Amino acid sequence: MKALTFSTFGQPEVLEYREIENPVLKSDEILVQMKAIGLNYADMMRRSGVYPLRGKAPFVNGYEGAGVVIDNNGNSNVNIGERIGFADVPFANAELVAVPVSHAIPLPDEIDFDTAASALLQGLSAQFLTTDCHKVSAGETVLIHAAAGGVGQIMIQICKTIGAKVIGLVSSENKKLMALSKGADQVFLYSENWRKLIHELIPSGVDAVFDSIGSTIEDSLHVTKVRGNVVFFGMASGEFKIGDPLYIIGTSKRITGGDLWDYLTSREERIRRANQLFKWILNNDVQISKPTKFKLSEGKDAHQFMESRKSTGKILLIP
Repeated sequence: MKALTFSTFGQPEVLEYREIENPVLKSDEILVQMKAIGLNYADMMRRSGVYPLRGKAPFVNGYEGAGVVIDNNGNSNVNIGERIGFADVPFANAELVAVPVSHAIPLPDEIDFDTAASALLQGLSAQFLTTDCHKVSAGETVLIHAAAGGVGQIMIQICKTIGAKVIGLVSSENKKLMALSKGADQVFLYSENWRKLIHELIPSGVDAVFDSIGSTIEDSLHVTKVRGNVVFFGMASGEFKIGDPLYIIGTSKRITGGDLWDYLTSREERIRRANQLFKWILNNDVQISKPTKFKLSEGKDAHQFMESRKSTGKILLIP
């Protein structure tokens, strides 16, 4: 089979589209022919050597995708020809992927491969962040960093569906328009004095902040109300700056972290959460932006496009 691989860490130039051995299935795995593969920021971090990888060189990146079961390997609860998606299976940047049965999420007829590969990882992330890390309630006001990103767009729509008000933070005017189009009530640019602007808008502070940047944590704490929450779920800046810990104690504010892997603990849990996401999508409560698609063989170009920060929706790799 063909796969997108790399043998050394570095820039997109280290990626190679090459022939490798087909997966060898374990007893609890099925073989899936990939139709669409989600590209995520974590893939950049793995390629550059920041995040750990499974296996050995040549490495195959990717954890998200959708396809068709071509070998159920005797597992009777999954059928050959069944359409499935997954959000947490390694080595996804390939034509064929060995998927543990516990990780296989059945796709409703109305959810196509592109939608599944665009929505599952980011959508399930948005789902657990807004229902587990901080249970968003009607009438609350929340602040969402990187609001025009994949997780941010979905989180805006979930919060609005629940009945909360949403303030977004973005890096450009185009991204501001994107966040507003997804339902954000107010959007500020990082280049503005957004901390001051939020205090002018809500003097007591927001109920919760969803921060995926890291270097912004101190400012996020300062725009959060007393006894409010800051949910830390990413470090796009590459650093974490918390400021004076005594301020946190003195204002009874909380910082919590969230990792999707800790919430996808069984097939039943994956399906339950995915079905909630699919329901939002099918009810048109959550609209998934049209993805930008590259051939799997054009992986270098896809990585470069993601790192250019010009994208506002999902990037897909198509075998």
